[in-house]
Amino acid sequence: MEGDQDLQAELLLREFHRLETRDLQLWYTNLLVMLGLSAGFLAAQVPGVLWETTKPTLGFQYLPQLCLSFIPLILLFNGYVLQQRRTLRRSREVLSRQLLRAETAEALSLVDPLTGVFNRRFLDWTISKEMSRADRRGSNLSLMMLDLDAFKSVNTRFGHLVGDRVLRELAELLKKTLRKSDTIVRYGGDEFVALLPETNEEQARLAAERIFKAIEQWNRSSPIPGYKVGLSCGVAPCTKGASLNESLKIADERMYQEKARRRSAD
Repeated sequence: MEGDQDLQAELLLREFHRLETRDLQLWYTNLLVMLGLSAGFLAAQVPGVLWETTKPTLGFQYLPQLCLSFIPLILLFNGYVLQQRRTLRRSREVLSRQLLRAETAEALSLVDPLTGVFNRRFLDWTISKEMSRADRRGSNLSLMMLDLDAFKSVNTRFGHLVGDRVLRELAELLKKTLRKSDTIVRYGGDEFVALLPETNEEQARLAAERIFKAIEQWNRSSPIPGYKVGLSCGVAPCTKGASLNESLKIADERMYQEKARRRSAD
């Protein structure tokens, strides 16, 4: 699917380039025709200058007839130019709509349709860019893994529609609690990942604490009677040279350690 979208985008860009080249060629043709007509007019009026003759073969008395002979040619050419420009304009409009649809489809393919946050494909696409940016700036980059506790029981007790609502509510809570510069991804069924630029490990833990406080507040006024959200979280730094899978593994292990600690405390 990704290869098809890349090929479609490449074809659209080529078509745009072809139209721009055609427009430029039309402009050059127009210029050459005007220069040719001007040269022809001068040649007819001053042949002695162009061909080194001493006696003009065409005098100014023929100027009105000459101008009248040029008028149909100029009108025909301008009509052709206008027609070609209209064709180019329509082609651009069609191509722009196609490109807009392609960009919309590409954007939708990177978004989870249920929660409205990014999906795992987007994480795979953006993590390398964020890590390269952090390396260039010498800044920190952290990753946060979040998992809903006992989410399967939600679907069992309340049904899948309520389960979907819980996922949407959690995604909205994460967007409101974290910064606009942070990237929120639905990683799996009930797992979310947050990518936190300009954030070290300690700052990521503080961000997790803000999320837990927001969860507590949500539970106090839960729109789903009889249900309270339980959330486990693990954070890990995205160190230089580390892969996404390595950072995810560390965050995942810490998340399950936190989950096990909370279960033993209960």
